[in-house]
Amino acid sequence: MTHTDTIAVITGGSQGLGRANRAIDAGHPATCVNILSMVVHCGQSFLAPYSASKAALANVTRNSAQALRAKGIRVNAINCGWMDTPGEDETQRRFHGAGDDWLALAEARQPMGMLVKPDHVAGLASYLLSGQSGVMTGAVIHFDQNVAGAYPE
Repeated sequence: MTHTDTIAVITGGSQGLGRANRAIDAGHPATCVNILSMVVHCGQSFLAPYSASKAALANVTRNSAQALRAKGIRVNAINCGWMDTPGEDETQRRFHGAGDDWLALAEARQPMGMLVKPDHVAGLASYLLSGQSGVMTGAVIHFDQNVAGAYPE
């Protein structure tokens, strides 16, 4: 990945939220949920640009929540752990040479026997977007079976 590519990855998410903030400032009501990753804390070396972009978006989430709360606009985020998605399947196969059994092998190594599922995250995102989440804003919620900062037993 070139330096220019890295900068594009890092700034892409924050620029998108900046455009959303301008629409909000124009008087459009909104609630925002950003989908992040547990790699905001630190990811593998090959994920450094991705990790940095998600960490930047976590910061933008909190700062946007602070700036927009007086307008009644809530901004939250979900830090997803390793997730079972079509994109992850393609990544495992294309970049890591994984076979058809990669998911079963990966899930067998997880404390709860599975990767995060999109449907699980969708439920939390729906809650955060609903009125049921009340005044919650600026929250960056960890959605993972591995505790950030904890060492394996």
